[in-house]
Amino acid sequence: MSPRLLHRLAKGDDTTPGNDSGVLTETKPTTQRPPLYKVMLLNDDYTPMEFVVHVLERFFGMNHAQALDLMLTVHKKGLAVVGVFSFEVAETKVAQVMDFARRHQHPLQCTMEKE
Repeated sequence: MSPRLLHRLAKGDDTTPGNDSGVLTETKPTTQRPPLYKVMLLNDDYTPMEFVVHVLERFFGMNHAQALDLMLTVHKKGLAVVGVFSFEVAETKVAQVMDFARRHQHPLQCTMEKE
């Protein structure tokens, strides 16, 4: 064998006709972040402002000042985004808020939509 062919074989480069062996390269799978969902509270004329503040503190982990500020945004603008979460978390938050409002006989509406 020629020195050139020996060098190529040593590197793993087999050029023999019909030989399909070669170096396999692995491709890294690309992962995508899951879509996020906005959770929103909608204003109504019957739910007390104090109740909305309580909901924001209890289910969204806001302090009193943050909850008060966001409640006023809901009151003035008709709705406000109260958090952005994965689908499962957003769905759970909406269900918790809606259940809590119904148990306290308030018509507060909480919805979610894809960001």
